[in-house]
Amino acid sequence: MANPNSPAFFFPCFTLLCFLLHVSVSHSQQLLLPLTHSLSTTQYTSTHHLLKSASARSAARHRHRHRHHKTHRQVSLPLSPGSDYTLSFTLNSSPPQHVSLYLDTGSDLVWFPCRPFECILCEGKTETQSSAAAAILANLSSSAAAVPCKSAACSAAHSNLPSSDLCAIANCPLDLIETSDCQSYSCPSFYYAYGDGSLVARLYTDAVTLPLASPSLKLRNFTFGCAHTALAEPVGVAGFGRGVLSLPAQLAADSPQLGNRFSYCLVSHSFDSDRVRRPSPLILGRFDEEKEKRVGGGGNEGNDPTRYVYTSLLENPKHPYFYTVGLEGISVGKRNIPAPAFLKKVDGGGTGGLVVDSGTTFTMLPAGLYNSVVAEFENRVGRVYERAREVEANTGLSPCYYYNDAVASVPSLVLHFSGNGSSVVMPRKNYFYEFVDGGDGKKGKRKVGCLMLMNGGDEEELSGGPGATLGNYQQQGFEVVYDLEKRKVGFARRKCASLWESLNQG
Repeated sequence: MANPNSPAFFFPCFTLLCFLLHVSVSHSQQLLLPLTHSLSTTQYTSTHHLLKSASARSAARHRHRHRHHKTHRQVSLPLSPGSDYTLSFTLNSSPPQHVSLYLDTGSDLVWFPCRPFECILCEGKTETQSSAAAAILANLSSSAAAVPCKSAACSAAHSNLPSSDLCAIANCPLDLIETSDCQSYSCPSFYYAYGDGSLVARLYTDAVTLPLASPSLKLRNFTFGCAHTALAEPVGVAGFGRGVLSLPAQLAADSPQLGNRFSYCLVSHSFDSDRVRRPSPLILGRFDEEKEKRVGGGGNEGNDPTRYVYTSLLENPKHPYFYTVGLEGISVGKRNIPAPAFLKKVDGGGTGGLVVDSGTTFTMLPAGLYNSVVAEFENRVGRVYERAREVEANTGLSPCYYYNDAVASVPSLVLHFSGNGSSVVMPRKNYFYEFVDGGDGKKGKRKVGCLMLMNGGDEEELSGGPGATLGNYQQQGFEVVYDLEKRKVGFARRKCASLWESLNQG
């Protein structure tokens, strides 16, 4: 519990309130939805605690992408509540049920916790979550139908196991398997593993609604997992990854103009609750890029920073649901640090590339590249300011420095993605976090600044999975667009709160 006499520190959990103004689904090229913070005052008692939790969760999410790739399908999820973005669904039941799920671009399944629901090792998790992300258990409606064992969706949930095998597991007789007549036999339960938890679920189809104000967007044959048992995962997930079961893929099948492209623009918060009172827009579908440029309101870096900088998606045979791109290098100040070769491509074993991820907080880099970036920071900042070793130990971030006034010597940081001119200038607050350390009665207050990039391990440790991860903290102040039809990801500087207001005005 937080000390009631200590300052309140907040960690953001974003909730998709899901409403739409003046849009016709049948003809609209886009849906605009607001992401808003739901702030917790009880989970984190200090800046150290907040940063330590976020850094540990980022490292674990990145690490678990490699650990079990040879034995079973492995995706990742935040390791503690109150850390990520959620979106709301309305289930087709009487009365209608509103369920909040984590938004995750790193997985491709939509699942709900369903009654009766047993969550193992979940003590305290739901209590510490905000009301917006609380686990609201779904009752299946009378219209919900079990997915047949012979369906493509069943095969996708079982890591593309052949339907004949799945129907045999479902006890469909051999003669019916041979004649492909197992329609009345349900898809068997499947196991799904995450960073620090897992679940067993069954697939169903039913009508679900994104609770839009006017008119409603209703997906009539939406496929989802219904979990009755989970380990350390009390809240469901809306997978936005590159898979047939993901929300964008299913939306594209129902409304192609909406499902082939989505973007979000995260309001810059720096863990400050006062900065997140305005919504962060989530946009489903296509719309005119020139209009985006006019209404977006970008920053001042580079030539025309309000235009998108695109980089092509890479295919990963072992992790096909990830949004993987190539990273050519990182510039720190005037020094260009080339990325190792495995960050520029993905090999046949699934090793390499950089994943653009909504669920990881801090960017994870391979050890060699990370150490080169840190060395350049030491050359520029370390020779002027004292290293804050104790802060580094308490937060999991490094390097950190004590300073008295503003840190004038922090170098610029630019990410160079694959493709001509595909360079993205990071705002300073996206990679260098400044806060006040101390003031707890044991020591005096001191200003501290920390690099918000992390060591993701050496190349051997990263075998079989992504080489790096671009975290959502570094995505603040950008509109990040996922163009599924053209297979590319784009970045454009935006004043995200202003973007929401402009788009919401039509």
